[in-house]
Amino acid sequence: MKDYYQVLGVSRSASDEEIKQAYRRLARKYHPDVNRGDPQAEARFKEINEAYQVLSDKDQRAKYDRFGSDFRRYEQAGYGGFDYGNATDVADLFETLFGSRRSPGGGFNVSLNGQDVEQNVELTLEEAYHGTQRSLQFSNPNGTPRTITVKIPPGIDTGKRVRVPGEGAPGLNGGRRGDLYLVVTVKPHPRFERKGNDLYTTVPVSMYTLLLGGQIQLPLLSGKTLKLAIPAQTQNGRVFRIAEQGMPLMGSPRYGDLYITVSAVLPTNLSPKARQLIEELQRLTGNLAEQQ
Repeated sequence: MKDYYQVLGVSRSASDEEIKQAYRRLARKYHPDVNRGDPQAEARFKEINEAYQVLSDKDQRAKYDRFGSDFRRYEQAGYGGFDYGNATDVADLFETLFGSRRSPGGGFNVSLNGQDVEQNVELTLEEAYHGTQRSLQFSNPNGTPRTITVKIPPGIDTGKRVRVPGEGAPGLNGGRRGDLYLVVTVKPHPRFERKGNDLYTTVPVSMYTLLLGGQIQLPLLSGKTLKLAIPAQTQNGRVFRIAEQGMPLMGSPRYGDLYITVSAVLPTNLSPKARQLIEELQRLTGNLAEQQ
């Protein structure tokens, strides 16, 4: 069960030109002449070609959108083209391949479940923290648009999937619809780095606050502001751990931790008087690096 759209990295509503551009880009990247001796690149190249052959053909794409990557089995079941020469019992053959049953009129009712479908979604770190939702639009069999809204839980991380039962490809002859899976990617954040459920950040702090002590304020993903006390004589690069201020754990009331690294900000454009005072401080305290 392959998702050809995901193989090419395009949406299900992609135009023919978008599909062609994606194919050309990936084919250049994974071509065997560019990746000599790399079996993984060769396998990826074959997969890309297979996806493009289906999605670039209008009729095959329509069948794939309806039945998934097993659409050729439907063709065999409905339009012939399957060699039954080695089959001793056609009923057994259909039962084995499709889970079908003989109808009262002597024919066959082929029942196949629909294919599961994956859809990529991107979230900000704030959305992953609070939880969010996405509205997705599909087409009904009669061509009318249909919109569904999917809730995405707090704490979700890149690579996780959200399952939406019964919103995948339709089944055949009473077969159930497949499921829809939203595959999540959380975008990088300008201030916080996520590692598991913990958050890491670096905060600039003035030299005077590090020497004399003071307080800094840090806006959090929750919308609140953290007030962190900086003890006197704090060394540059010190890390403060704040418990339960990281990302929420999915399905749990607990949170990860927040790690704050302080980075000293030194004064610039010193006046003669300021330089004189700093030199006086140096004479009073000595060379700190030599003392350590």
